[in-house]
Amino acid sequence: MDECKKKLQSSLEKSSISSDMENRRKMSEEEEDMIARMHKLVGDKWELIAGRIPGRKADEIQRFWLNNKKTNTRS
Repeated sequence: MDECKKKLQSSLEKSSISSDMENRRKMSEEEEDMIARMHKLVGDKWELIAGRIPGRKADEIQRFWLNNKKTNTRS
């Protein structure tokens, strides 16, 4: 019984992770520009930046910024 529970839990976690990945939308050029401009103004205040971009969460914006940092450091 315990082994069955572990398999079910593992399966649920994997499906949850894959559905999160599927639900992510690619950032539009406008969103990317807004993130870059806001970051230049306020720094790493992800909640504040997310408040300016409808439908985006702070952790999503932070993850985007950190994953694309090399291309986001334009002057």
